[in-house]
Amino acid sequence: MERQLARSRWYRIIPVVFITYSLAYLDRANFGFAAAGGMAEDLGITPGMSSLLGSLFFLGYFFFQIPGAHYAAHKSAKRLIFWSLILWGAFATATGMVSNAGWLVVIRFMLGVVESAVMPAMLILLSQWFTKAERSRANTFLILGNPATVLWMSVLSGYLIDALGWRWMFIIQGAPAILWAFVWWRMVDERPKEASWLSVPEKSALEATLEEEQREIKPVKNYAQAFRSRAVILLCLQYLLWSLGLYGFVMWLPSIINAAPNMDIVTTGWLAAVPYLLAIIAMLGASYLSDKTLNRKIFIWPFLLLGALALYGSYLVGSSNFWLSFILLVLAGGAMYAPYGPFFAVITEILPKNVAGGALGLINSMGALGSFVGAYIVGYLNGATGGFGASYLLMAFALLSSAILTIIVVKSPRQRKTSPVLPLSAP
Repeated sequence: MERQLARSRWYRIIPVVFITYSLAYLDRANFGFAAAGGMAEDLGITPGMSSLLGSLFFLGYFFFQIPGAHYAAHKSAKRLIFWSLILWGAFATATGMVSNAGWLVVIRFMLGVVESAVMPAMLILLSQWFTKAERSRANTFLILGNPATVLWMSVLSGYLIDALGWRWMFIIQGAPAILWAFVWWRMVDERPKEASWLSVPEKSALEATLEEEQREIKPVKNYAQAFRSRAVILLCLQYLLWSLGLYGFVMWLPSIINAAPNMDIVTTGWLAAVPYLLAIIAMLGASYLSDKTLNRKIFIWPFLLLGALALYGSYLVGSSNFWLSFILLVLAGGAMYAPYGPFFAVITEILPKNVAGGALGLINSMGALGSFVGAYIVGYLNGATGGFGASYLLMAFALLSSAILTIIVVKSPRQRKTSPVLPLSAP
């Protein structure tokens, strides 16, 4: 069936989606480099305040997930993302113009608000274009914008801060989102029936396949029923813990590396890019095999467990051997990113489209809450203890707990066949 569906979808939609999410991720991840590159000294930001500022983005992100996801699912994901691009580009550029920490608090929070609906809106859009057997790969190409952006951003940010300062880094990296909004509007169609670049038979075949998949999903009446389901509750907790570990890592990796003896900001940028190169390879491999086997579970929890073990190893090594600790951090980074495609495919496969958007928003909002907690507590622990050991333990515990929850809630193909009840039974 996959061979009969239009291959042009991959060439038309995926590159635009990838670049759009890359721009979104750029504006949230470069804060860690600014913090390590002189912003704190210029604005008089204390270590505790720096932790709050690094995490405020995720607080804004947390509050507006569900309304945005509902609008994307029932109105227009395309329109929502268009206006989000313009607004987050403006806020990101404004970050380079602030004169005090007070304005930075407002901008970081608002940046999270305007970006909050992008992830669930993108996932909803892809679910309207790609089938069950393709969805893990489609999701992965979207989320590859995350590690791929940090990969080149880490290197570029180091050079920009070294040459022009942290203010110009924000301005140069924020403005392209505003221009890209118009490319997005021109290139992306909401649904197959609106695409002039597909033939009528191609539209019909794709829509028929997607409708057939919806009929195979157990009906869910409304959001209240979906949000009370055991699967959604546990997936919320699982993603919260996973995001706590991941974003504690992402936000403070530059500071961890920069604290090494004889380290400069340019070298920090190059070294901080390495985990994301491994992440890209791991994500592509996991999503391909996940779609081929339709076994999402086995491509989620083992990677989370591996990430937990690598972070615990970094704790054991401590500051006695920087390069061994760095290798373990590279392994942890790649392992934490690998399961994204299979994970988000799970949600759209157990919930019908009338509630999938809201559930994606709820689960992603819990991830944002975990990101807020992770970014804040890791920064706080680093400042309070004067080292990174406590942070490694926290992130390792969060990932281990997330792996255990994955084993409990996500069913393998064999379990789905033998169980008479879908994983949506109320607790």
